[in-house]
Amino acid sequence: MSDDFPTPITEENGWLSGPLRTPAQMLQDQSYDGHKSLHDDATAGDLGFRAGPIEGPTHFSQFEPLCVRAFGEEWWHSGCISAHFRNMVVEGERCRAFLKHRAENADLADIRMEKEDGTEVLQGTASVRGAEGTALRERLSSLRPLEYKIILRDVEIGMTQAREPASMAMDQHMGSLYPFTLREKLDAITERSPRFVAERPVIPMEMISVLAHHLPKGFPVRGPAIGLFADLEIRLVEGPLLAGEPFEVEKTVVALSGSRRTESAWIESRIYRPGADTPAAIVLLNSATLKDSFAGYREEEAQLAGKGG
Repeated sequence: MSDDFPTPITEENGWLSGPLRTPAQMLQDQSYDGHKSLHDDATAGDLGFRAGPIEGPTHFSQFEPLCVRAFGEEWWHSGCISAHFRNMVVEGERCRAFLKHRAENADLADIRMEKEDGTEVLQGTASVRGAEGTALRERLSSLRPLEYKIILRDVEIGMTQAREPASMAMDQHMGSLYPFTLREKLDAITERSPRFVAERPVIPMEMISVLAHHLPKGFPVRGPAIGLFADLEIRLVEGPLLAGEPFEVEKTVVALSGSRRTESAWIESRIYRPGADTPAAIVLLNSATLKDSFAGYREEEAQLAGKGG
């Protein structure tokens, strides 16, 4: 335990771990492009999933107490979590977070999360002070290329969206993409901290993702189609970010990739304080769209294959 988090932490074979937690599902009513998202049970079922998954960033909260133990006060100023999601978690399942420092670099640690039955939820890194070698920056160098651009036909690497105003006050509804407030999230969050409810509340790491991605304007991804977070990195540069602060968000497509089931746009969101040249935080997202959720995908794919791409 620490003054920042009452979370009990144990250590075994160099791995710090927190308790089993049951994260809450808060995106049942999420919608975009006029339709429900993967977090809706019925929509998830139509695509072959057991139920609507817990949103990936939610899992970041279970790592914050471990990161404070590992990195101390610096976590709040330059902390970074970088994760590749391996298996979905549905409401009611319990998970545990693990962290182990790398012997060769005190600013970098390996992280993983497991369900109660040992199923791996995510793997990645936690770090401070801009440490190189984070999980996703390494992953960017070995992406599987996108063979056929169908859903992402009109998206190009280097596309940028100029800075847009953004904020997150305690009782501010975050829109159709995130149909809840920061206060409602704090009522359900797995790890509580007095810093989150102070006179100048710190925005939890998982909610920095909401700040980066809640604006409705997006890149020209064809639809309707269903997307999910496959990889996510949140890095504080000049933290902490505070509730009620004015920010500006700038987005750039930094990579495109593909898998058997998805087309992915890797989007870097830079969160600035107004007038600043240095971002306060940087969020890297692998926004993966399910091929089978796009009507006519296989037909277009066959046509492109027949034409040799």
